Amino acid sequence: MTGHKKLVLASYKTGQYIGEAEDERNEMVLLKVLAVISHPWQGDLHNPKKADVPFFQERRALSNGERTWVPIHTIKEYDGNPPEYKESLRTALSNYINKLKEDNSDWAKRSLECLYQLEKDYKI
Repeated sequence: MTGHKKLVLASYKTGQYIGEAEDERNEMVLLKVLAVISHPWQGDLHNPKKADVPFFQERRALSNGERTWVPIHTIKEYDGNPPEYKESLRTALSNYINKLKEDNSDWAKRSLECLYQLEKDYKI
């Protein structure tokens, strides 16, 4: 991956992002985040969709320009222009909130509480 940086679609934990692939080593790609496609799930990743866990974690989306190593198998080439970061975050968060509103489970209710707090924190 020398020369120009290529745009990729990448999964990180439970979120999905558009970014620049900046480096590659040991089956990992260094991703520079440009946009959010899907917001990370809330709660305990080891007990998905369970509300009665010791630590129900609030999970933030990766921030604009943040760099993180992602497994190479989660990377796909991305054609086109990425959306503006804040707009992409607003859309991803809104889509996730709307999906959770249709779920009456305790996990969905706790997740919504986290997401409403994140919405305030993100200032979007």
